[in-house]
Amino acid sequence: MKYRHLFFDLDHTLWDFARNAELTLEQLYENYSLEEKTGADFNSFYQSYQQHNLRLWEAYRNHQISREELQWKRMWLALQEIHYPDETLAARLGEDFLKALPHQSQLMPGARDILDYLMDKHYHLHILTNGFPEIQGLKLQRAGIAHYFEHVITSAEAGCLKPELSFFRYALTRIQANAEESLMIGDDVEADIVGAQQAGIDQVYFNPDQHQCTVSATYIIHHLEDLKRIL
Repeated sequence: MKYRHLFFDLDHTLWDFARNAELTLEQLYENYSLEEKTGADFNSFYQSYQQHNLRLWEAYRNHQISREELQWKRMWLALQEIHYPDETLAARLGEDFLKALPHQSQLMPGARDILDYLMDKHYHLHILTNGFPEIQGLKLQRAGIAHYFEHVITSAEAGCLKPELSFFRYALTRIQANAEESLMIGDDVEADIVGAQQAGIDQVYFNPDQHQCTVSATYIIHHLEDLKRIL
């Protein structure tokens, strides 16, 4: 086998973050009676949340904001969009969201099947994630996929974030793997693909929505089952 160690991103790659976040926020929106208070339906709030969340995560990766600011500000900005800029509520929503989110269990299509396939072929599977450690571990447990992975390496453990070179070097050292025998699989061009390239690790860009990509990844797939063509 060319590869022995497979590094998976978690959110949006195996764990369906978008669907799980939507389910969680919809329940919180109802719990706080926000449609009655604002006159705005949940979809309006959720679309705003998605836009601000993507931008703030990029700022967090670039060390421009803290974890705490990310947690409450994405809620506050989304509330502003529906003309309800309540900072106290935003902080509460941020806390409640992080408590409830990991209990969701929706996986990306084909995730469990491909993990079974790779385990049967005796690959060593690992998670590399910028997500918060206490949350990512619970996600894996609730989704029933924790047992597939030998290591779950978070940015908190590494002391740095993907796509920093030091993150990938830490992962290789921690797992005692060589870059040449490793493969990174993820949906984020900057964090997963560019980061792995800088470390000399081959990459699989998981692109289910077929976004235009200017970065040349080692492999590009549109469904997780496509990994069977590579591995």
